[in-house]
Amino acid sequence: MINITLKNNVVKQFNKGVKVFEVAKSIGPGLYNDMCAAKMDGKLVDVQTELQNDCRLEILTFADKAGQQTYWHTTSHIMAQAVCRLFKDVKLAIGPAIDEGFYYDFDIGSPITPQDLVKIEEEMQKIVKEDLQIERYSLTPEEAIRFMRERNQPYKVELIEDLISKGATLTFRQQGEFVDLCGGTHLLSTGRVKNFKLLSCTGAYWRGDSKKPMLQRIYGISFPKKQMLDEYLERIEEAKKRDHRKLGRELELYGIFDEGPGFPFFFANGMVLRNTLEEFWRKKHKEAGYVEIKTPIILNKDLWLRSGHWDHYKNNMYTTKIDEEDYAIKPMNCPGGMLVYKSKMHSYRDLPERVAELGLVHRHELSGVLHGLMRVRCFTQDDAHIFMTENQVESEIANVMKLIDYFYSIFGFKYSIELSTRPENSMGTDEQWEKATEALQNALVANNREYTINEGDGAFYGPKIDFHLEDSLKRTWQCGTIQLDFQLPERFDLTYIGEDGLKHRPIMLHRVIFGSIERFIGILTEHFAGAFPLWLSPVQVIVLPISEAFSQEAEKIQLSLKKLNIRADLDTKIEIIGYKIRNAQIKKIPYMLIVGQKELDTNTVSVRSRADGDLGSMNLDDFIALVEKEIATKEIK
Repeated sequence: MINITLKNNVVKQFNKGVKVFEVAKSIGPGLYNDMCAAKMDGKLVDVQTELQNDCRLEILTFADKAGQQTYWHTTSHIMAQAVCRLFKDVKLAIGPAIDEGFYYDFDIGSPITPQDLVKIEEEMQKIVKEDLQIERYSLTPEEAIRFMRERNQPYKVELIEDLISKGATLTFRQQGEFVDLCGGTHLLSTGRVKNFKLLSCTGAYWRGDSKKPMLQRIYGISFPKKQMLDEYLERIEEAKKRDHRKLGRELELYGIFDEGPGFPFFFANGMVLRNTLEEFWRKKHKEAGYVEIKTPIILNKDLWLRSGHWDHYKNNMYTTKIDEEDYAIKPMNCPGGMLVYKSKMHSYRDLPERVAELGLVHRHELSGVLHGLMRVRCFTQDDAHIFMTENQVESEIANVMKLIDYFYSIFGFKYSIELSTRPENSMGTDEQWEKATEALQNALVANNREYTINEGDGAFYGPKIDFHLEDSLKRTWQCGTIQLDFQLPERFDLTYIGEDGLKHRPIMLHRVIFGSIERFIGILTEHFAGAFPLWLSPVQVIVLPISEAFSQEAEKIQLSLKKLNIRADLDTKIEIIGYKIRNAQIKKIPYMLIVGQKELDTNTVSVRSRADGDLGSMNLDDFIALVEKEIATKEIK
């Protein structure tokens, strides 16, 4: 017999060899019906896993992230099976679960149409009704390669060869006639997938390489309850209305042209928004003890070799030659920051030294992943590098977290925290990584922060704390990050003079809050649906004369507002007032001041609020006081 510790430390005994789904079934039909995967002593396992020893077992449902991923991954296999039934000679690539839903890449030969997606969904329904058991088995390298070659699956053969070179176990999943190479977790049968929708089909290069074949990628989503699917599809429709690319054009904020894919243009309104954000950022960083620097965007190859970027990041860098020497356009600001620190001697009395930079960086992204302001090829990072002694690490991390709290609360964002650990492609010793990771964990615990572990997703030079914002549509965006770095100070031989008069190595913290100014503006645009808070709005007030006869008085009001640094516009078009009001609403301007004979006679203005509607007549000074207070408090309406 083996002891299985379940939720709330309940211990039950089972015979050796009992499977996870049998344990769930013994607990009750509710858990058995809802189960997706499990964790055994903290390790994710399949529901068909046999238990051989005492362990702590957690049954995962769709409410758990890993349970969702299992559910979506199983649905991707059902979709692939349906595609194979409907099309001849389908070449299968990969079909993972993603943050929301799943996709599968296919080499089919003919374009997949919207009508094809409907047919695929119908075939998927048949596979679900068949309730095919999903079986897991392993093959030797020779068997696996022969198996996929016989089925004319060249992409699978390539994947298998890569796995063999890494010494990985070759596992397969079978449901009915469909077999796929797969090392992930799956549901017990196809019948457990209840509600799904195929969302779109796009092109995608095999393994993200533009020199390799273009495949067709089908995206989908699935849920155990129809209501969940309906709510998701409603949210998708709302997201389309809030798409920052659409609103960016309509509100004349920004755009991206064919002449510069991935390189955003900011228009006059967009620059007002951007400059307001940057001014706010500068003010708060100055108050928090930061100094600001600026470093060049093109620097010699030797710098990037020294920093490690040339070896670890070269494929994402734009390079050029100057005077027959290799240079790179910076993908990150930190190596330039190293040179600034190194330009003078430092004492322990100077530390911590907090150095900020709004630095423009360039990274080569494949055209297929570019997406408005969310994924671009050039962007401005609100970087800061903090140089400190070892005993200052936890207090500086705490200070950064407080600053992040303040910034995100201003915009009404909730957030979650992830601690990302050492990736495969990294530099430094095990001891350095353990020390850095422990320091981040200690800071999180000391400041009572809840967090999850994101294994292997740290930067190549150090572990990091990532902050994931939740927007008004419940979507999450990774923005802020705190990265602890023992590597660059050593590579650049950074030092300070300690109390003992000797040279010591500073510890370095990389951190951003917005992450990327461009991306953060895109997130804000969708979060507020273009209706920015008053302090951020490119136009804060618009004055609307009822007719041409009141244009002169309206202009005087506009000038009075501008003198007080209130961003005021004026609409003197020869149109009826209803048209002007509607136009201002479309432009999402927070306040409208209507000027006519009544207002002229009473020395008032009629005020309409974007958020609260008609506020009635108001003395101009009272309106100005209302606006100035709302701007000062950065109120969200």
